[in-house]
Amino acid sequence: MTLALLALTAVGVADALSTISPVAKPLTIGAQNLDWANIGFEFRETRSFVRFQYRDGSWDDGAEYPGGLEATVPVSIGATALHYGQSLFEGLKAFACADGSVRLFRPDANAARMANGADRTLMAAPPADLFIEACSRAVRANLDYVPPYGSGGALYVRPLLYGAGPRIGLQPSDAYDLLVLVTPVGDYYKGGLGKPVAAKVVEGFDRAAPLGVGSVKLAGNYAPDLKPNMEAKEQGYPIGLYLDAKERAYVEEFSTSNFVGIRKDSGAYVTPESAAILPSITNDSLMKLAEKQLGLTVERRPIAFQEIADGEFAEAAACGTAVVLTPVGTFAKGGEEFVLDAHVEPGPTCLDLYTRLTDIQKGDAPDEFGWTHVVVPGP
Repeated sequence: MTLALLALTAVGVADALSTISPVAKPLTIGAQNLDWANIGFEFRETRSFVRFQYRDGSWDDGAEYPGGLEATVPVSIGATALHYGQSLFEGLKAFACADGSVRLFRPDANAARMANGADRTLMAAPPADLFIEACSRAVRANLDYVPPYGSGGALYVRPLLYGAGPRIGLQPSDAYDLLVLVTPVGDYYKGGLGKPVAAKVVEGFDRAAPLGVGSVKLAGNYAPDLKPNMEAKEQGYPIGLYLDAKERAYVEEFSTSNFVGIRKDSGAYVTPESAAILPSITNDSLMKLAEKQLGLTVERRPIAFQEIADGEFAEAAACGTAVVLTPVGTFAKGGEEFVLDAHVEPGPTCLDLYTRLTDIQKGDAPDEFGWTHVVVPGP
């Protein structure tokens, strides 16, 4: 018995997990008939997940495994993911589109960001084509969980890369797993862009060191934010804003989202530039839309919080995969509250950008940037 258990905790542990066969009959978008209008943004059970394994210097062909709320994978008790935090994740969405197709939004950008994080943490990076195929397979295997076109929902796709091999000293693993799980999610805010929220500047904690790992989507970057995030919510602020760790004077990013501001004087789209900030794919998309379609000046530069305090921004928002844009109308810092012009309803620029981006994602507008990747073609 002891030898058997030890065998299960070795690098070859994957053999203990049973694969499942592909569904015989064709799946139909939305066939699960969930209450699509009220599914919210939370983890929900789906049929299966996909796993690729890196062993002996190469990636395998991947396989599909049973999903569900209790789906598990065997992990070595010495895995570097558990002991040394060798773990990265991504987040993207698949959309049922107007033409009947299902498309992933910018999976190539997620693949590149994961590769950058893998380089920083000495992990084996999945090649871009493998990453996209893993995501596509997970979507196709759970096609009936994709919210139908017009429902406001999407299939959230979560790739996870982690060190699977055992190490007792600080060194990289020689074995890695890439998991891709999917779950249906609804509109974060019913009816589209939500009303502006209030943000609290986090003053007792730092999100990332200037030369640390804030620019990669390392799993360990998020646990330290749980406490300040909870404290902000207990004080009535749904979202926290971090300033730079060195001077605590410049805007960096929200807890899980980039900062976007629209200047009152020029209408410019302004977002911080810092080596400690995660490069947001949503923010990059919005910048391109602002410049190419709205003709706005886009500024990537250090943003002093004093600019917010002095009322130099007409609009502000947090941007990310989950919500695209969350308008922020009030900022609290040091016992004071600073209120923007757009604090009751979303500002016109944020609303325009939100509509343009979500229209591309849903296939309601031409994809002139080549951002969408067809997973299942339309009829």
